[in-house]
Amino acid sequence: MNALCQKENTNKEMEKKENGEESYVAHCLVLPYPLQGHVNPMLQLSKRLVQRGVKVTLVTVVSNWKIMRSKKFTNCIEIESISDGYDEGGVDAAESLEDYMATFWRVGPQTLGELIQKLAGSNYPPDCVIYDAFLPWVLDVAKKFGILGAAYFTQSCSTNNIYFHAYKKFVELPPSKPEYFLPGLPKLVPGELPSFMYKYGSYPGYFDVVVNQFGNIDKADWILANTFYELEKGVVDWMVKFWPLKPIGPSVPSMFLDKRLKDDEDYGVSMYNPNSEACIKWLEDKPKGSVVYVAFGSFANLNEEQMEEMAWGLRDSGHYFIWAVRDSEQGKIPKKVKDTLEKGLLVAWCPQLEVLKHEALGCFLTHCGWNSTLESVCSGVPLIAMPLWTDQITNAKLISDVWKVGVKAVADEKEVVRRETIKHCIKEILETEKGNEIKNNAIKWMNLAKNNFDEGGSSDKNIAEFVAELTNRCAALN
Repeated sequence: MNALCQKENTNKEMEKKENGEESYVAHCLVLPYPLQGHVNPMLQLSKRLVQRGVKVTLVTVVSNWKIMRSKKFTNCIEIESISDGYDEGGVDAAESLEDYMATFWRVGPQTLGELIQKLAGSNYPPDCVIYDAFLPWVLDVAKKFGILGAAYFTQSCSTNNIYFHAYKKFVELPPSKPEYFLPGLPKLVPGELPSFMYKYGSYPGYFDVVVNQFGNIDKADWILANTFYELEKGVVDWMVKFWPLKPIGPSVPSMFLDKRLKDDEDYGVSMYNPNSEACIKWLEDKPKGSVVYVAFGSFANLNEEQMEEMAWGLRDSGHYFIWAVRDSEQGKIPKKVKDTLEKGLLVAWCPQLEVLKHEALGCFLTHCGWNSTLESVCSGVPLIAMPLWTDQITNAKLISDVWKVGVKAVADEKEVVRRETIKHCIKEILETEKGNEIKNNAIKWMNLAKNNFDEGGSSDKNIAEFVAELTNRCAALN
């Protein structure tokens, strides 16, 4: 490590202890891609590192920092900002994703370097940057300053396995073969590959992000992954042959897993304001296992035809449901069907973790984002998979065919999931013997997730090993 990032000498350490100051084994900057679904798992990892004596500074873009600094999500994690070039509005202020990326990739390295220089003069200069693999330039900046770098996969190892093969051009684009056999994965047909591949050219900006994360990954000192070993055993076994990979997930609040972090019941920071009281109060008088929860994350937009089909399908199922529909989306539901949803509760945003752990919940109709998938696995909740794009397509395949914790709601030739399909899937989960088998599988995976994160489990050991290796590397460099 160069002089810029040298730790203070032993006399200064003794002075800190005499003054009653905290002593840390290392200092990590944690830098997620600036979307809620990427911030949350990296924040949970940060809490685990703090538990093991690591000083953590969460680094986010200015527009997010303005929101997060007032949340006081934890007293143990500091927060700093860098610029993405859109300090007032973030990615929403850019004309296109390509424009945002070009600006962020230009401005971000400069402002991250300035932050590292500023922190170099503190009592605890940064030793390591844990960065979202979507931001490979962070590793280049870290290495420039002699700092260790750990890439963090916020998507599944299965999906990243596919993207890696696309990066290496082992999978042709657009896909032309009828089926693909990749290490550790089940047989995949083109329509089960991430949408950026089987609909090659549909979102070129995002395709560049997910594929180019492998451009310099061989230079990373560690690769951390938000998964646990048993969940993706075959893929992990293949990846560790090439990379210093450590599965350290599921990165969800401790109350869903080992309960070793006191009062860790949620992620602690949200860019949205969930209607928690209304949702939980509504669930309280519903029978056990009777409610369908429907949510498509913070990013998805269903067209009007799909919104109407969803509304009719939920109504015709005859079951209770909570449907999280952002205010900007609610106008897509026709009034003629909206007025008939007596057994449903429509909310703009929902406290998903609280809903998933409620005993009234029977199943989760989801877009299959990786965070939602892991949260469901940790809660033992059966899933109805209705993927829309990106990695969700492959996640749905794993949910229905590999882990067998749900069913897939298959879209028609217009890429719309019809009301009859939605109704059928709900009834299959809540009313049939197959549904009972799926529930039992969901409970099995929930227990495996908890065992992996409990003391001595594989994810717990991997976090401990990471901290031990980080501490030793820092000591050797000082």
